[in-house]
Amino acid sequence: MTSAFLYAAARTPFGRFGGALAEVRPDDLASTALQGVLGKTPDLDPAAIGDVVWGCANQAGEDNRNVGRMAVLLAGLPVSVPATTVNRLCGSSLDAAMIASRTIESGDADIVVAGGVESMTRAPWVLPKPSRAFPAGNVTAVSTTLGWRLVNDNMPAEWTVSLGEANEMLGDKFGISRERQDEFAARSHNLAASAWDAGFYDSLVVPVAGLSRDEGIRPGSTASKLAALKPSFRPTGTITAGNASPLNDGASALVLGSSDAATRIGRAPLARIAGRGVSAVEPPMFGYAPVEAADRALARAGITWSDVSAVELNEAFAVQSLACVDAWGIDPAIVNAAGGAIAIGHPLGASGGRILGTLAERLRTSGDRWGVAAICIGVGQALAVVLENVS
Repeated sequence: MTSAFLYAAARTPFGRFGGALAEVRPDDLASTALQGVLGKTPDLDPAAIGDVVWGCANQAGEDNRNVGRMAVLLAGLPVSVPATTVNRLCGSSLDAAMIASRTIESGDADIVVAGGVESMTRAPWVLPKPSRAFPAGNVTAVSTTLGWRLVNDNMPAEWTVSLGEANEMLGDKFGISRERQDEFAARSHNLAASAWDAGFYDSLVVPVAGLSRDEGIRPGSTASKLAALKPSFRPTGTITAGNASPLNDGASALVLGSSDAATRIGRAPLARIAGRGVSAVEPPMFGYAPVEAADRALARAGITWSDVSAVELNEAFAVQSLACVDAWGIDPAIVNAAGGAIAIGHPLGASGGRILGTLAERLRTSGDRWGVAAICIGVGQALAVVLENVS
């Protein structure tokens, strides 16, 4: 079986909810990311792309009807390039990359593009279709931006609590203080700002709609400033708007291929997909699910945490990130060294591609060999990928 390699990564800047990217349709965001990553492989004939696997969590509005295929057509790729859209909520684009890597390993294709998109700003309200014609009563429109919607009455109520309440429960379980969460969040903002100022993201980000830098980063954040924010989910809780990821818009894209595809792609690979892991837990504990997913990916790569020099863990909430880092027993300094989702943003379907591309760039610039990308997923799941630097 051949190995799968990551050759190129690109993403749009991540915009704030209702911010600079609010007027950009999600299929156009996806097209921009796709054009951006292919712009890094100018020698690649797009007709040689065996498949496009695209992630999207919502798919209830302008991102409906296979947004991956829409992105291919809008980006001007040959109509012969196929595409599919996958949905594993927050992990959708990392799932897309994992599917792409398996496709390459199995020999079904030599070159696959993966990625994902989300416009949380433009997520529509939806109405349930009535079971009979001409109902006389009122119907409530439900927001599709985030979280549970149109919940099945047969689902246990304790499983359908809000994402914030679920993470308050996680904080209670592991005794993670508000102070630690605020310190972690401030670190995320300051590291992201420093990484941008140092030019780390210049080669990874493709401007769109006049936005060239992630919109939500707050340089100079401190734990003491964040401590002034009120809890968002419990009157005496620990989770605030400052120590959780915001709502965002954005897209990410990756070019993957076999070793033999290097000549056609026109560049050497950055990293090998060395291990993959997926795990599931009870839905309210979703934030802790990356622990097992990453451990499984490491085992499949044949290495241990002592070999790992870089970790990209999607920061859905500071509390769940801290719970995972504590469980792994790793040095927090290797986690999200260029900032994380609390600062950069978390447009659900795009975040997995962002962390995998960022991880490859961190390994390339540092020269370190091994890295892990991991992401928690609502309704109790997680994904992880181990990269081996070959740049």
